[in-house]
Amino acid sequence: MSIVTLVSGGLDSTLVAKLAQEEGVRQHPLFIDYGQRARDRELAACKLAMSRLGLPDPAVAELGGYGRLIQSGLTDTSLHVLEDAFTPGRNMLFLLIAAAHAAQRGAEAVSIGLLHENTALFPDQTSHFLEQAQAMISLCMGREIRVLAPLSQFHKQDVVALAAEKGIADTYSCHMGDEEPCGACIACNEFKFEEK
Repeated sequence: MSIVTLVSGGLDSTLVAKLAQEEGVRQHPLFIDYGQRARDRELAACKLAMSRLGLPDPAVAELGGYGRLIQSGLTDTSLHVLEDAFTPGRNMLFLLIAAAHAAQRGAEAVSIGLLHENTALFPDQTSHFLEQAQAMISLCMGREIRVLAPLSQFHKQDVVALAAEKGIADTYSCHMGDEEPCGACIACNEFKFEEK
């Protein structure tokens, strides 16, 4: 089996790649540049993570125009990174690009690092969304391409514990893109919440 693994340089997607590697799945790592503030740090962390796992360098989908058109706190420095974090269509865009890449690579599935849906803040983070996305992707591609979310039963503390157990380190999960995590964005707040 082969899959396109959506990787961002963050803890969740790096763990997804590690788990697939342990299962002997052939992977085509894919990084999406959607115009996010943290693009450079995310991509650097992503390349480092794939190298440490012995996986290929990620292919990069350069879609920066999306972030200029569909502005949010994740893409526009004039907006608040927390209150304005919803980026409409982002996960569907990721899955569609990954599925098109999978179709050309002959891969059977795409994999995304979404967590348990009771942690979902946005409509494109739910099991219903994933089911509908898979149906639409298969229709668009003219063949079935499965959408996998191997962490869908995990909460952040589960991810943190399993990643530590597997030796995953030096990932980058802050939406601001600064050297030090901001402590205020959704990604940073996930980690703060789990420390309480």
